[in-house]
Amino acid sequence: MHDFCFTIPYGLVLVLGGFIGYISKGSIGSLAGGVVSGFILFFASYISLNAFHNRKNSYFAITLETIVAAALTWVMGQRYIETSKVMPAGIVAGISALMTVFYLFKLATGGNHVPTNKAE
Repeated sequence: MHDFCFTIPYGLVLVLGGFIGYISKGSIGSLAGGVVSGFILFFASYISLNAFHNRKNSYFAITLETIVAAALTWVMGQRYIETSKVMPAGIVAGISALMTVFYLFKLATGGNHVPTNKAE
């Protein structure tokens, strides 16, 4: 599975979560954090998808995705430890931890495997 297949929905969850936090609690921090991290992930997905279409691998995109996911794991994990609130801190920390492991796996196994064109 390619990184952009999971990164686009992950970014969407973060952006929507930021908007929901802003609408329900008036939290500008939630809005800023969700939108900024979500759009960084969308940008990295765009780079990775374009590289894939050009039959190349984008280690830059996967590294950027890993950094964002690891940072969210750390920040939201700390918030969960402080508040013991599962929503949103525990959920975001858990999803981000899973994504960090996925991205590290992608980096360790050589990134996105680009299909070869056997007809050539």
